[in-house]
Amino acid sequence: MVLPDSGSRDDLPDPDAIVQEFNSCEFALLLGMQVTEIRPGLARIRMDPTGKRNSNGVLHGGAIFSLADHAFGLAANAEGIREVAVSAHIHYMAPGNGRIEAVAERVSRTGRTSVYRVIIREGDRTIAIFEGTGIRT
Repeated sequence: MVLPDSGSRDDLPDPDAIVQEFNSCEFALLLGMQVTEIRPGLARIRMDPTGKRNSNGVLHGGAIFSLADHAFGLAANAEGIREVAVSAHIHYMAPGNGRIEAVAERVSRTGRTSVYRVIIREGDRTIAIFEGTGIRT
């Protein structure tokens, strides 16, 4: 489900087209990511745990990072202005076992750069916190 921004402007790109672009990305397809919400500066993506566990039986940190990075990328590009990552880091808080969801929100925009915070949760439990900096190309 795509929820448009309640104060949407006519000059913003079609959110469904952006969602289609991100959902059809080869890497998103490989990891089974699905966009559930997009608004300017915000994205919500979920991922099923099947096939993404490490040798300890919990979600692999790389899969969690990938979900967060994908949500960051979608939020950063939701307004049709291309941004690419120049920095990203993650803090793992707890192991994940089930379906996880990443919610990316812009927390700052100055000049050509933006900063996004991504919270990754399994239900009500925070799994990780990711911060990414993007630069407009």
